[in-house]
Amino acid sequence: MDRTRLFVIRHGETDYNLHGRLQGRSIDAPLNLTGQKQAEAVGRYLSDYKIDKIVTSGLLRSQQTAEPIQKKFKLDLCIEPDLDEMDFGNFEGQEYRSVRDQIKEVQMRWQSGDFDYPIPGGESPMQVFTRANRAARKLLAPPQGETVVFVLHGRLIRILLSNWMGLGLNNMQKIEHTNGSINQITWDGASFDPVYLNKIDHLDESEIVGYSYNG
Repeated sequence: MDRTRLFVIRHGETDYNLHGRLQGRSIDAPLNLTGQKQAEAVGRYLSDYKIDKIVTSGLLRSQQTAEPIQKKFKLDLCIEPDLDEMDFGNFEGQEYRSVRDQIKEVQMRWQSGDFDYPIPGGESPMQVFTRANRAARKLLAPPQGETVVFVLHGRLIRILLSNWMGLGLNNMQKIEHTNGSINQITWDGASFDPVYLNKIDHLDESEIVGYSYNG
C-alpha cells in the first residue's frame, strides 16, 4: 500500500498572535500582513509537489493561509470544523501574560496525565484529540499515495502530532511550532512517521515569529 504524504502547516500570523493574545476556536481572526507573507511562502514551497487535497479548519486564518496553495493547484478547500483550534474557554482573547499562572496550572494537570482536564469554560486535550483525530483519519483513509495538506492551529498540531508520533499528550509541549511552519509526515493506515517537523527555512527572517501559546 502506498503511503500518503501529509503536510501539516500552522496558519500564518494574526494580530492576536502578534500581540500575545490567546485565540482559540471561538475567535475567527484574519491573517495580518506578516501572516499573508507566510502563506505566500508556504505556497511557493509546496509548488514543487503535486498536491491532491487541501484541508483546512473552519476558521478564517486557516483558510486564508491555504489560499495560495489553492490558487496554484486549482483545488477546492475541504473545510472541516472538527479540525478547529482548541476552545480556550475563559482564556479566549486574553493576553497570555495576564493568565500565565492559570495556564501553567492547567498545563501541570496535562503533564501529570490528566488529559480530560479542560481549560475553564473550554476543552480538554482529549476532547480535542478525539474530534480532530477522527476527522483527520476519515480524510486520510484509505492511504492511496496521495499528497494531502492540512492547514491547522498551534495547540491542535501539538495535540495531534504528540499522539501520532507516540510521545503522548503529556509531552505535547515538545512539539514546536511557529506561524507558517511546515511538518511533513507519512501515513500508511497504521502509523504516522515524521519526515521533518517545524520547518521554517522557506520563510524570510522577517516572517519568523517567536513561540506563541495560542492557535
